[in-house]
Amino acid sequence: MNDRMFLLVSLLLIGVFWGITVPLTKIAVSTGHQPFGLIFWQLVIVVVVLVLFARLRRRSIVFAWKYMRPFVMVALCGAVLPDVFFYAAAAKLPAGVLSIILASVPLFSLPIAIGLGLDQFAWARLLGLVLGLMGILLLIGPDAISLDGSALLFVPLALLAPLFYATEGNLVALWGTQGLDPVQTLLGASIIGVVLTLPIALASGQWIDPFAVFGPAEAALVAGAIVHALVYAGYVWLIGRAGSVFAAQSSYLVNGFGVFWAIVLLGESYSTWVWTALLLLFLGVFLVQPRARELPVEDSGKVN
Repeated sequence: MNDRMFLLVSLLLIGVFWGITVPLTKIAVSTGHQPFGLIFWQLVIVVVVLVLFARLRRRSIVFAWKYMRPFVMVALCGAVLPDVFFYAAAAKLPAGVLSIILASVPLFSLPIAIGLGLDQFAWARLLGLVLGLMGILLLIGPDAISLDGSALLFVPLALLAPLFYATEGNLVALWGTQGLDPVQTLLGASIIGVVLTLPIALASGQWIDPFAVFGPAEAALVAGAIVHALVYAGYVWLIGRAGSVFAAQSSYLVNGFGVFWAIVLLGESYSTWVWTALLLLFLGVFLVQPRARELPVEDSGKVN
């Protein structure tokens, strides 16, 4: 296998495995588990996996007070807050629709970047925003998915997750990560997230004891967290090997395979409106995303 084919296969595998995390989230909430309990255990597993990954890479584990700003920002905007809304919406919305919603991150990111002076206006990208907005409106429309009116209200709630992811990405671009690589940043942020969510899970009654009952929901939580940490590490490796523009194409695969896995694992089916929404979002993201320059590894990808 030549180098180019190896990179293409790696990109495909990232899409395949990252895409499965959305249906696994749907399974994790199927028994009534609440967001903060799920987020706590997810972050604990991510910490364990990334510590092992760092040791294998022989990279130092950095956790010091001077790095608290990127750690806290990524913990809040890249993990805790978006996952609160995502888990809440996952209890009501099909996994395929959730995957489509996650594709909207660049649509939120562009206006934030322009507002912060990190990017510039272009008519083609405005067209991309309009197409993406049309796709989102199709999801909210009454004929998009076979849900009652109360469930459709969770579509705007789910959109808060990509809004926070977009905010995180722009703040990383604005502030940097103070010399930390993405894995070190994600590890430190996950530790902060564990500290923040433990008391909230206990005080709110959302605590989950995985040792009391370990069924499909708990197994899905563990599997999703492990896959997320490993695939994220692979994504960081791919950026370093092939560049951020090439690695960014994984977003299309992640969301496409998210819909695929939802059909295969959960037996979901969608109307023509949903498939049209997916197409419009993909076109919008294609027009919105920057392609003019490569970003250095420490500033290139989402660290959520």
